[in-house]
Amino acid sequence: MDTGPLFDLVSTNNNQVVYGRRGTGKTHVLKYLQQQVTKDGGVPVYVDLRNVGSNGSIYGDGTRSLAERASTLIIDVLNQLLNDLYTVAVDCLESAPDPTQISIRLDDFGDAISSVRITGEAQASAGHERSHSVGGSSTLMMKPEAVQVGLGVSANESAKMSTSISRSGREVLHLNFGRIGTALSGLVDVLGVARLWLLIDEWSEVPLDLQPYLADLLRRTILPIGKITLKIAAIDHRSNFSISQRKGEYIGLELGADVAADLNLDDFLVFDNKEGKATDFFKRLIFQHYSNSDYAVPGVNTPDKLIQVAFTQHPVFDEFVRAVEGVPRDALNLATKVATKAFGTPIAMTHVRAGARDWYQQDKHAVIREDASLDQLLTKIIEEVIGVRRARAFLLQSNKRVDEIEKLFDSRILHILKKNVSSRDEPGVRYDVYKIDYGCYVDLINTVKNPDKLFDVDDDNGAALNIEVPTDDYRSIRRAILRPAEFGLVA
Repeated sequence: MDTGPLFDLVSTNNNQVVYGRRGTGKTHVLKYLQQQVTKDGGVPVYVDLRNVGSNGSIYGDGTRSLAERASTLIIDVLNQLLNDLYTVAVDCLESAPDPTQISIRLDDFGDAISSVRITGEAQASAGHERSHSVGGSSTLMMKPEAVQVGLGVSANESAKMSTSISRSGREVLHLNFGRIGTALSGLVDVLGVARLWLLIDEWSEVPLDLQPYLADLLRRTILPIGKITLKIAAIDHRSNFSISQRKGEYIGLELGADVAADLNLDDFLVFDNKEGKATDFFKRLIFQHYSNSDYAVPGVNTPDKLIQVAFTQHPVFDEFVRAVEGVPRDALNLATKVATKAFGTPIAMTHVRAGARDWYQQDKHAVIREDASLDQLLTKIIEEVIGVRRARAFLLQSNKRVDEIEKLFDSRILHILKKNVSSRDEPGVRYDVYKIDYGCYVDLINTVKNPDKLFDVDDDNGAALNIEVPTDDYRSIRRAILRPAEFGLVA
C-alpha cells in the first residue's frame, strides 16, 4: 500500500471511519494496518462483520422485533471479540505481569455478555387458612365418702397465611454496557499491551436499521478505554451510525465528535479528484504486481520505467487511470484486458478504450442488465447528462436518498467525486457530485457527442461556462442538477 499520506492518516491512534466503495481497497488498508501494528508491537484484532454470527439472516428477518435483531447482532459481535481476545490472551500469558488475572478477566468479560433475565408477565396468588376446634369433657363419680364432679373444656384454633408469585415468560440476554465496558477495560489492563487495535471491516453488510445500535455498543464500551483504537471500514451511502433523539441525545456514534470520518479512499484514487495522486498510486500498484510476477526483468525496476516500457506514451496511462474510476480491483482486471489486446506490443490509446468498453459491458453493466427499470434509468441519465448536456457528471441534492441512484453507485456505474457542494444562488442547499462511469461514454470519445467537460455551470451573469470545473470551485450549478422527479424517481 503506497498512497503518500494515506497510511499516515490511517495509522494514527484516533478512532476513525475509513470510507470507500466496493473494490477501493478498504479491506487491504485494514489488513496492511494489522501487519504494521503487529510489527510495531501493538495488538490488532480484526473483525469481519460478514462472518459474525451463526445465522446472518436473523439480522434482516422482518418477522423479528428490532430489539431482538439488534441484541442478537450485538451479542454475536461481542462473542467474536471474546474469541479473538482469547487468542490474544494466550499470546500474552508469558509476558503478562499476572497470568492468573488474565483468566479471571476473561471470565468476567464472558459473564458480562452472557447474563440473562426472565421477561414476561408475573402472576401473584395468596392463600389464607384458618381452623378452629372446641372439645369438652365431663365426669361424675359417686363414692360413699364423697361425690366428685369433673368438668374439662379444651379449645384449639390455628391460622395460616401463604402467598406465592409465579412468573411466566422466556429468558433473554440482558446487556449492561457499563459492566461490559468495565470488564473489557480490566482485561486490556492485565494483558500488558500498550495498545489494542480493533479493526472492524464490512460495516455496511449490517442492515441499516441495526447499525446505530452496534455503533452505540462501541461508543459506550470501546471508546472510553484509552488503550483501544477503533477503525471501521464502511461504504458511505450504506452506513448509518446514529439515530437522533430529543434534546440532542442520540443512539450510536456521532461522526466528527466520537470518531473521525475524514478519510475517504476515493479522495486519493479517483482521477478527477486528484490526478497526480491517482496516477502515482496506480503506477505503483501495477508495478508491485509486475515485480512479483514471473515475467519481471531486472532492467524494469521502477514504476516509471514500467510505464515507459508498457505504454506508448504517458497520456495513455493517464487514460487508463481515468478508465478504472479509482477502483484498484478494476485496475487489475482492466490491465489484463488491455495487455491482451496489445498482445506483446506497447499499450496504445485504442487498447485502453477497447478494453474499458469490454470490461464495462462484461462486469459493470452486466450487474444491472437483468433489472429493466434500472437499465432504463441509466439510459435516461446518459441521454440527459451526456447526450444533452455533453457532460460527464451531475449533482444530486445531498439529503435526497434515491434507491436507484445508490444501486448504480454500488454497481460502480456512478461515482461520487465530491460531497456537500454548495451553490451561491441556493444558500443552505448542499449537493453531491456524481460522475458517470468511463465505460458509458468511451465510444463517444473523438466524436461530436464526446462529453468534453465535467458539467455545465453558470457564471455570475447567468452565462453558460463550458469548462472543466476545478474540484474546489463549484460555483453556480443550476444546470448541472439532476432532479429525481424528472426521471420518475422518489427521493
